[in-house]
Amino acid sequence: MSKLRAFVRRLKDRIALNRRTFILYSILRVLVLLTLIRCIMTQRWEGVAISILVLVLFLVPSIVEDKAHIEIPGLFQAIIYTFIFAAEILGEIDHYYVLIPGWDTVLHTLNGFLCAAIGFSLVDLLNRSSKNISLSPIYVTIVAFCFSMTIGVLWEFVEFGFDTFLGMDMQKDTFVTSISSVALDPANEGNRVQIHDIATTAITTAAGNTTTINGYLDIGLIDTMKDLLVNFAGALVFSVIGYRHLKRNESGNWAEGLHVRPVPQEQYQENERRLDEMEAKREDKKRQRE
Repeated sequence: MSKLRAFVRRLKDRIALNRRTFILYSILRVLVLLTLIRCIMTQRWEGVAISILVLVLFLVPSIVEDKAHIEIPGLFQAIIYTFIFAAEILGEIDHYYVLIPGWDTVLHTLNGFLCAAIGFSLVDLLNRSSKNISLSPIYVTIVAFCFSMTIGVLWEFVEFGFDTFLGMDMQKDTFVTSISSVALDPANEGNRVQIHDIATTAITTAAGNTTTINGYLDIGLIDTMKDLLVNFAGALVFSVIGYRHLKRNESGNWAEGLHVRPVPQEQYQENERRLDEMEAKREDKKRQRE
């Protein structure tokens, strides 16, 4: 247990190497802890689990940096922290997905953007570290775009699985007033049957219970396609940014803040030295209190 605490402390110290990122991380972490306490007091155990998961996810960028010897820029980390908080704490626990129209759309757009950035960085890291591979900017960009879209599709599979097997409603339903379906063809010849201006639909169970809804209920298809479309938009935006960044070989602009880079050995050793100093100061304070 002591080794785990030491490991987590070092991860937090690694985040603290970037002061601005650490300030944002600290603020969001406090908010998550307050949410965790609130969920415990109200016995919302699903919210407790989500809060703990968020605290773990906040450490993932630091773990990746430590194990892969890479640098995730502060801007990139800030976007990741904000995305996790907005999706899980605000979206799931505080029900922003329901309370705020478009919340899910914004997050799926940001997800497409982030995943494209991750895919872009992975391929570019491979391209820079290999002596036998020299990929063109357009190739790196296409792979990044495809990576983002693949993640988006896989996430829709996850949502479908949760809805199908756990009875959840992650693929949100939509009320529509027009449908077109070959399943309604009485001759079963594949002819489209179109119904417009649907006012109400009655749903009757085997037990005889009837629920009447306005319009007709689309169970997740429209929501899924909207999610993929905005994921496409987010991925496309970053792909254009990433391509311009590689093509022009620009440095010092904001796009560089979204570009994961390998850490030179000298910088890695310097970071480790600073982390050791933080740990030593903490131990000194502990001994002084004792």
